[in-house]
Amino acid sequence: MQIQQMSDSSMTRTTGSCLCGQVRFVIHGELGGIQVCYCSQCRKAQGGPLATNIPVKQAQIEWLAGLDYLRNFESSPGKLRAFCSQCGSPVYSQRSSLPDVLRIRAGLLDEPVNTALASHQHVTSRAAW
Repeated sequence: MQIQQMSDSSMTRTTGSCLCGQVRFVIHGELGGIQVCYCSQCRKAQGGPLATNIPVKQAQIEWLAGLDYLRNFESSPGKLRAFCSQCGSPVYSQRSSLPDVLRIRAGLLDEPVNTALASHQHVTSRAAW
């Protein structure tokens, strides 16, 4: 993971952090749409009925603090899920087939968030309850 410094103050910025605040970041540029996933892996990783993700290019992310708190778990071959080792907040997932894209967890972003719902995925896998 690279720490990248960006200086264009005219660019759109979205801030975010984990629950304890140890992992903090800025996303530079426009956000993509929110993807909602109902698959069993996402439900288990989030501890709820769904996951909300925003695909972000790694070059857009400036890690302000907490890279040393991030831990990775390979939930299936080629898919890493990163979380804060202090509070357990899921931070992002990453596929080896898309190495330059992180799927940031939308719930980590500070309001207001300038994006909207884009898609629902694996709806037929949703929890029966």
